[in-house]
Amino acid sequence: MSVLDSLVPAFRDKVVQLLANCKAAGYEMQPTEGLRGPVEQGKLWRQSRTKAEVDAKIADLQAHGAAFLADCIIKAGPHNGDHVTNSIPGLSWHQWNEAVDCVWIVDGKEEWSINKLVQGKNGYHVYADEAQKLGLTAGGLWKSFKDWPHVQLHSAPSPAGDFSLQQINDTMKRRFS
Repeated sequence: MSVLDSLVPAFRDKVVQLLANCKAAGYEMQPTEGLRGPVEQGKLWRQSRTKAEVDAKIADLQAHGAAFLADCIIKAGPHNGDHVTNSIPGLSWHQWNEAVDCVWIVDGKEEWSINKLVQGKNGYHVYADEAQKLGLTAGGLWKSFKDWPHVQLHSAPSPAGDFSLQQINDTMKRRFS
């Protein structure tokens, strides 16, 4: 199954067009992740947080009736690494099939640098600009935390703008239990 197969149809069609536009401009982008489960999201969120921050978030979620989301963070277990996300489980559009991450391919190899230039441009910058032209939201164009591989369908940073924490918890529990 392709990464794109997991995306909601309206978003998938735009991503297919995005990838074609990038390739036509001379910058190949390859999808690496679409749907991401809430436990995996918990791992990514935890890896740059202290034990105190993790414990506080778990307690807060439990106190607000989001036990499933709290359990996803617990099940993720301790992880170390770079800061890659601000989104706890359920609050990333990846869990809603409405986000994708892509890597830039240069000479057949994955290129993660946002500074490397080919034909005077960086592939992630082209990808973000082309995404914006299609009405998508590119993480590389966010004001604070830049997530260059990320593109999502919604302009809202997370589902929390559309749903209550309880609704998010219940939807994630239904979809991923």
